[in-house]
Amino acid sequence: MNGLLMQATIYLAAMVIAVPIARRLGLGSVLGYLIAGIMIGPVFGLVAHSESEDLMHVAEFGVVMMLFLIGLELDPRALWEMRHKLLGLGGLQIGLTGGVITAAAIYLGQPWQTGVALGMILSLSSTAVVLQTLSEKGLMRTGGGRSAFAVLLTQDIAVIPMLALMPLLAVGSKLSINPDGSISRAVDDLAHSGNLSLVEGLPAWGVTLVTFGAVGAIIFAGVFLTRPVFRFIHAANMREIYTAIALLMVVGIALLMNAVGLSPALGTFLAGVVLANSEFRHELESSIEPFKGLLLGLFFIAVGAGINFTILFRDPMLIVGATLALMVTKGLILYGIGRLFSLRKRAQWLFALALAQAGEFGMVLTTFGLQQGVLSVWLGQRLMLVIALSLVFTPLFFILHDYLRRKLTERGEGSMRQADEIDDQQAVIIAGIGRFGQVVNRLVQASGFKTVVLDNDLKTIQLMRKFGFKGFFGDPTRPELLHAAGINDAKVLVVTLDDPEAATRLVAYARQQNPDLFIIVRARDRIHVYQLFKAGADKIVREMFDSSLRAGRYVLEQMGFSEYDAAMSEQAYFQHDREALRVLAELWDPKVPLSENTAYVERSRTLDRNLEASLMEQLEARHKAQEKPAAE
Repeated sequence: MNGLLMQATIYLAAMVIAVPIARRLGLGSVLGYLIAGIMIGPVFGLVAHSESEDLMHVAEFGVVMMLFLIGLELDPRALWEMRHKLLGLGGLQIGLTGGVITAAAIYLGQPWQTGVALGMILSLSSTAVVLQTLSEKGLMRTGGGRSAFAVLLTQDIAVIPMLALMPLLAVGSKLSINPDGSISRAVDDLAHSGNLSLVEGLPAWGVTLVTFGAVGAIIFAGVFLTRPVFRFIHAANMREIYTAIALLMVVGIALLMNAVGLSPALGTFLAGVVLANSEFRHELESSIEPFKGLLLGLFFIAVGAGINFTILFRDPMLIVGATLALMVTKGLILYGIGRLFSLRKRAQWLFALALAQAGEFGMVLTTFGLQQGVLSVWLGQRLMLVIALSLVFTPLFFILHDYLRRKLTERGEGSMRQADEIDDQQAVIIAGIGRFGQVVNRLVQASGFKTVVLDNDLKTIQLMRKFGFKGFFGDPTRPELLHAAGINDAKVLVVTLDDPEAATRLVAYARQQNPDLFIIVRARDRIHVYQLFKAGADKIVREMFDSSLRAGRYVLEQMGFSEYDAAMSEQAYFQHDREALRVLAELWDPKVPLSENTAYVERSRTLDRNLEASLMEQLEARHKAQEKPAAE
């Protein structure tokens, strides 16, 4: 018991110390987890190699739960709509990468069966690392992020046929075919295997039937059994029972998938897709999410702790060189696929750098390949190291992507096409014509004023022109485009760019060029407001603020306020917030985190108390004013 508590203390302490430091240094949480695992394992020896392997079996449930949650976000119709990206981007990536690695392995003297196995293993990327990092950096909704997600989804689905194909590639003596057509593993393996198996000793057709039966059972249960079960659970009205049933589903499906020789993660992904349209989807998500995050962190720690530095130091040039060669090869293939599918340059770099590593499913296939005699022990050990090192290098590739993105922005190389020649100058310039900018542009033009619209999204500009609105393609942050649009003589500049850093740079440059220019800017959040205030913006509009205020007014009306009282409270809050932003902007220091800025925190608390008192005073004054005529 004490040993278990000691191990839990070590892992949790490493997680708590390393991850916040890594995030503060801009390295991301994934690299923090990996560094924590390396420190407590190979460096300080606090965790033995065998213990890290035991932890990996538990931590892999983080990947299982993550794919379950991904499945919950995708209904079958969404998958059908993504079919072109799944079959095009994903299928081409797996085919090309697998083919190149297979050819390289055969050229280097490996049997063709081993070459095919290596091609399948190394064609996969890390769903856990990539999705975690894309989410942290806010890149999931970019073109490169969506394309990377489609490829990862295809890879996760492709693991099923890869697992089915792996035993047929055996070059050792782990498998034998009996006279009746059944498949048997070696006696030593069976003696040491305590796992439940529903396919051991079955003929090939029996294995196929049982496998399809297990998949069919998951679909049947998801469609017909989950609703009655959840209604029964709902009647108990106990929050912890929801958590228990969610964990039971994940663990039970994982057990069933293991019993038929399939990946537990793929089984839970399938269950998530089936339940995507269920009314209990959000309950499942909220119950699983905390466990997913913790176990996913333990998975990354286990990867770091499991790196065998003895083998690494024995063949450092071979292993590190193979890792870099793999990542460069995959990156070049991905970049070429991105160009083939007309991804923009920034999206191409993100797509290529994000998916250049090997993945956790590669580890699963490597282990399975060792068990089946497809891979030798010597090759399997080094393959595991290559996969682990590629996961360690991946956050560094994301740092390289951030550097390239900044360089592309500074040089104006963010697009594949040359910017339009601007032949028009008006009093109003609108930089960025997304959902926010379109509303502004239509209102201004409908009121009789002409505008000059700049945007670096070619499809958006082309769509505008189809509807009769004039716009110019090009990066609005480029000085030559701004001057061609008449920045020196314009009266109003409206900045609605999605990139907060680009918006801030544009405001600062425009203010420097034209001190009399009235600048209206869309802000992402309060911190962005302070940055824009210091850059010289005149009016700053938070993108969610006005709609949130309107929703709050609707709540007050439903709680008994009259429409007039709710509208006055809304207006009072609006005025207070504008004044508070001006005051707090003077106290904001970009070098000090908000939680550590004592003056900022104290002033914010005081302003909140003043707001509450002001709202109550106004409400009481209006009630007295209404009661006075009634008394007279």
